[in-house]
Amino acid sequence: MEISDTFQIKLKLGGQNFSITIRRDEELFYRNAEKLINQKHSFYANRFPGQSNETYLLMTILDIAVMQQRTESSGNIKPIMATLNGLVNEISSALKQ
Repeated sequence: MEISDTFQIKLKLGGQNFSITIRRDEELFYRNAEKLINQKHSFYANRFPGQSNETYLLMTILDIAVMQQRTESSGNIKPIMATLNGLVNEISSALKQ
């Protein structure tokens, strides 16, 4: 039996469940991204109680984008950006389902 290069994983981002198909060699990137997103989401939910989940997710996206911009201005982040762009595309696809 041949093992596929892709498989499906389940992520929980900001309290919402997502099932996405990824390449096996990128699983760690997705798991780490899930942790980062949930840490940022929790920070904003605790800091600014009473907002919508969408607001917390937007704050999280903004925070991560600013981190990316800082990193980009300080060096070569093409590999990181490729991974983040892939993650954004997968999340966008999952949200449309």
